[in-house]
Amino acid sequence: MSHARPGESGRLTRRVAAMAVAAAIGGFLFGFDTAVINGAVNAIEINFALDSIGLGTIVAVTLLGATLGSFTAGWLADRIGRHRTMAVAGAVFLVAAIGCGLAQGLWDLAIWRLLTGYGVGFATVIGPLYISEIAPANVRGRLASLQQMAIVLGIFAALLSDSSIALALEGADARAFLGLPAWRWMFIVGIVPALVYLVIALAVPESPRFLVARGRAAEARDVLQRLQDITAEEAATLTDRMTATLRTDRSARFQDLLDRRRVLLPVVWVGIGLAALQALVGVDVIFYYSTSLWQSVGFGESAAFALSVLSSFVNVAATVIAILLIDRVGRRRLLLAGSTGMFLSLVTVAVGFSTATIAADGEPALSGIWGPITLVGANLFVVAFAVSWGPAVWVLLGEMFPNRIRGLALSACAAANWLAGVLLNFTFPSLRDLSLAGSYGVYAFMALLSWLLVFFFVDETKGRSLEDVPEDATPVTSPLK
Repeated sequence: MSHARPGESGRLTRRVAAMAVAAAIGGFLFGFDTAVINGAVNAIEINFALDSIGLGTIVAVTLLGATLGSFTAGWLADRIGRHRTMAVAGAVFLVAAIGCGLAQGLWDLAIWRLLTGYGVGFATVIGPLYISEIAPANVRGRLASLQQMAIVLGIFAALLSDSSIALALEGADARAFLGLPAWRWMFIVGIVPALVYLVIALAVPESPRFLVARGRAAEARDVLQRLQDITAEEAATLTDRMTATLRTDRSARFQDLLDRRRVLLPVVWVGIGLAALQALVGVDVIFYYSTSLWQSVGFGESAAFALSVLSSFVNVAATVIAILLIDRVGRRRLLLAGSTGMFLSLVTVAVGFSTATIAADGEPALSGIWGPITLVGANLFVVAFAVSWGPAVWVLLGEMFPNRIRGLALSACAAANWLAGVLLNFTFPSLRDLSLAGSYGVYAFMALLSWLLVFFFVDETKGRSLEDVPEDATPVTSPLK
């Protein structure tokens, strides 16, 4: 007879599911507040007379803020708690949405977008961290994938909101409601999900592993009993296992991520590589620039908005598939399959754009069969990413680190993800002007690197308890495994 450890039985209670959904609302704001720029980018470019560098800066500054926010989120979560850190993020999102909508100049808008990014950085870390710490091991992949589902729903909601506002107000720069142009309302509507997140964050229970780390084992046992519907004895056993891995006379510090040679631990390096490549394969280009991108290859404004929403809808549908698969086939297999799909689809898009001709206005234009082929290739890339690297990377990052350094290590990886995003978004407008096909060729190469990283250095974490991760955790696996 199999004797499952407490917390590893796969009991998906309503309370656990509800708390995971609540934590994932931060992911919705993550997606919404980063993608909302999509519908406003052309109006901002015109209103502020931006060149390619200026446009790249206004988009990338959000990612810079996310880098700063993610780098400090783990530290703050280890000091004031997971749910209070969520509340801080909610307050930041609320203030930033109002500020972006009322910004009076380029640098004014840049500051508010920087603050938006700071909240996004918090949501990047705290969602996977909290969900991984409350979920039973056998269903942790599905629940942690809710963060990515919330992100893609946020992206979808942002694109749908942008297109609806632009349609209702007759263009992204129309001046209609309360004297404000449509692109400002695209930002302001973000106050609604921010308020919801702020209120819910104050109501969710604290992570039992945080409570144990702070010497509040009795509270942790009570939370475990209520969330996972286990007996007092089972809760006590699980709490004792947490205590054994969290026993320390001080809080974790960033120097704990270093080995004796004062370089990052191998597992941290692999985590950083996973996080960076998730951005460098170019998914942000599809969602942040897709409207202007499709216009540049011959689609009208209405059609370009519709294609952006279509890509986002495909993203949502593929993420549902990922949630169904991740606890069945495992993280590693999903990542390898996703890398293969991303590489092939990006090569297709690169070849498609290489056939583009330059129109009289200097913009590239696709004609003949390559228009639909390129469109299909872009959406296949979205599918490959959403069913694998979108959710599986954040699930893996929430599982692969030892208890004591999980928050800080996840912060470092999230910061690497956003730094890679800054590089991607800052360089794409210039790369696009230089060679649209070449830019997608670069992203295809990154997809190839992502396959190699997973094949040689990533181990499977499916079904493994967080307490089973050794202090000297190494992610290296046999390629034949």
